[in-house]
Amino acid sequence: MNIQFLTVLRDNPIEHGTEFNSENKGIPISEIQQLEQVWNNQNPFPIALRELLYLAGSFCYVLDTGWNNTQQSMQTEAREWTIDHNRTITRPFYVIDVYNAGEQFLMVYLDEGDNPNVYSANLPQGWEQNGMWLTNIDRTLKDFLAFRINKVKQGINPF
Repeated sequence: MNIQFLTVLRDNPIEHGTEFNSENKGIPISEIQQLEQVWNNQNPFPIALRELLYLAGSFCYVLDTGWNNTQQSMQTEAREWTIDHNRTITRPFYVIDVYNAGEQFLMVYLDEGDNPNVYSANLPQGWEQNGMWLTNIDRTLKDFLAFRINKVKQGINPF
């Protein structure tokens, strides 16, 4: 796959400078296509999301999948959490990071072009920020990943 947006992720495949030196691990195109069928009505994902999954869909040192072993599991679990917390997301979306025992996640909308913005979902009632439980963090997927990779390069925990 030609990497158009996530060159920083491609060019920094290993978490250097920590005791772990974790390495990103991608998933095959065939698995990405299966995910597109289920979560985007058989339409291709935005290019930046496809690149993320290809480069680091199985493991990414700047994203957390929680206790989920697969992308499919993470998508299913996050949607169950929204139901558990009586929250609704009406647009097509894809979860890229989960944290806080199923009460928070980061996601992108699948209808925002090839390099969508990242959004933060804080599901529990009372956790809203400025009255909103779902907020735009004002970074595209490309910029968000570059920001976290830069933190790692500086020796700072990306989370």
